[in-house]
Amino acid sequence: MTPDEIDAVARRAQEGDRAAMEQLLGELRPRVLRICQGVLPYSDDAEDACQEALLSISAKLDQWHRRGRFTTWLHVVALNSARSTYRRLKNLAAPTDVAPLERPDPRTTSVIAGTRLDLLEALETIEAEHPAFVQPLVLRDVYGLAYDEIADQLELPLGTVKAQIHHGRKLARPLLRGAR
Repeated sequence: MTPDEIDAVARRAQEGDRAAMEQLLGELRPRVLRICQGVLPYSDDAEDACQEALLSISAKLDQWHRRGRFTTWLHVVALNSARSTYRRLKNLAAPTDVAPLERPDPRTTSVIAGTRLDLLEALETIEAEHPAFVQPLVLRDVYGLAYDEIADQLELPLGTVKAQIHHGRKLARPLLRGAR
């Protein structure tokens, strides 16, 4: 489906059309799963986050205000679900007696093998003191959304979004390099 077709189905679902809701969720599942897989390295965890995101979408569909694309709103919901799943799993992880692994060398480590976890840790650190910077930064630098789409989705002025992304990048750089 094109973004226009997804918007139309989402509007019908928002108005209470059950068939449209089923069609929308069926169409969105692969897209939501890809977003979650971009954050969570293990497929089972990504599947869990995807299911949570689809439940959130169906429960919070009225929060899409139709100002921007539905797929932009969807990115935010799916990303929040994946990050929430990551936090939950991190909190459930039992400490072990095993010595921590050496930090992977970025020149020899694939993105799939571990740098996404470094990014999630950096985002968690930034969010603790500067929560406003995280969402615009992720939408721009991870998902590649245009500045104007981010501004529409977050209901912020374009200049504010650009400033938040700039400051978020400045905070993230040293964390991703391992210089804490």
